[in-house]
Amino acid sequence: MNALNVAEYMQTLGLQAREASARMAAATAAEKNAVLRSLAALLRKSVATLAADNAKDIERAVAAGLSAPMVDRLKLTPKIIETLAVGCEQLAAMADIVGEISGLQQQPSGIRVGRMRVPLGVFGMIYESRPNVTIEAASLSIKSGNACVLRGGSEAIDSNKALARLVQQALAEGGLPAEAVQIVQTTDREAVGQLIAMPQYVDVIIPRGGKSLIERISRDAKVPVIKHLDGNCHTYVDDPCDVDMAVRVADNAKTQKYSPCNASEGLLVARGVAKDFLPRIAAVFAAKGVEMRCDAEGRDILRDYPTAAATEQDWSEEYLAPIISIKVVAGLDEAIAHINRYSSHHTDAILTRDHMHAQRFLREVDSASVMVNTSTRFADGFEYGLGAEIGISTDKFHARGPVGIEGLTSLKWVVLGNGELRS
Repeated sequence: MNALNVAEYMQTLGLQAREASARMAAATAAEKNAVLRSLAALLRKSVATLAADNAKDIERAVAAGLSAPMVDRLKLTPKIIETLAVGCEQLAAMADIVGEISGLQQQPSGIRVGRMRVPLGVFGMIYESRPNVTIEAASLSIKSGNACVLRGGSEAIDSNKALARLVQQALAEGGLPAEAVQIVQTTDREAVGQLIAMPQYVDVIIPRGGKSLIERISRDAKVPVIKHLDGNCHTYVDDPCDVDMAVRVADNAKTQKYSPCNASEGLLVARGVAKDFLPRIAAVFAAKGVEMRCDAEGRDILRDYPTAAATEQDWSEEYLAPIISIKVVAGLDEAIAHINRYSSHHTDAILTRDHMHAQRFLREVDSASVMVNTSTRFADGFEYGLGAEIGISTDKFHARGPVGIEGLTSLKWVVLGNGELRS
């Protein structure tokens, strides 16, 4: 496809999505739920054919020399497909919030004023690697009454096309427009440039991938973007705290999985508990091969363990690897100040026995998710009971934190009257 053909193709996808969005907004809960259950059944029936298409992507990725972790992200195993099917069924079982009217109050004039939850319309999503995201995005789009245009990574093109065919089959069989979920069929990068510059068709863009992708989308998009650039999350060990619990939680927050955006990258420790806590967590990290980059005070306490000197850059770094920055702080005030300066405003946690400290941390830390006495790894749409998520937003407008059904909707004012006139 040349640039002109790509532009025409993307305009066609945009127009079809806009037209489909009107029908999706009017779809009943029963219609949407039936499509989701049908999609779950189709996924289970198509394990073998999906494996064949997925194998093409895997073969190309290996031939291209992609790293083992990247190849692993491409895999559509029977277990992953079953998880996707269960996710569709869970969404179908959830209450439908579209059309709900909240806060209805009668005014002195006699009118009643409230707000109704409505779909955003059309969203475009740009994502890398994992083909399972295609089903997660499609199912959330259907449940929330939106239409979407999905542009997955070129490395997963055959898997994404195969999954999109199942989604469109489920939509058509359920009496809803197949064009409500469209996958961009070309790997030409110009398609991304077109998708993010069609405000007449697309209401919001959701990028899900590396920092460079999200920075590019944020810079060049002509429609609003729901984004997060970094996942520099912190765990703060307060004085007083339950040290046994703090060791377990800090370990989980860092080492349960290194690559997600909600893994803790920074560990702050109150001076009053540092000499008790730090050697214990250092023993855990050292045994697991986690590199510890510490401030001078932390290194002094941990002189019996292998550590490196932290630089200023370390306080802002999202490692996505077995590396953690460690800083000893005077107490709560310094911890909050450090987090608000260096964190990416994604997820930050306090481990404490002091209720007032916990309340101050919840109020004053400026992040999308703020936690008390638990692991930052819980910052996830499924763990929050959203059914699924389309991503995590560190923006402050509209959607913040894990973006589920509610994040793909908006509110409009509704006014109910009985002939009242304004005097």
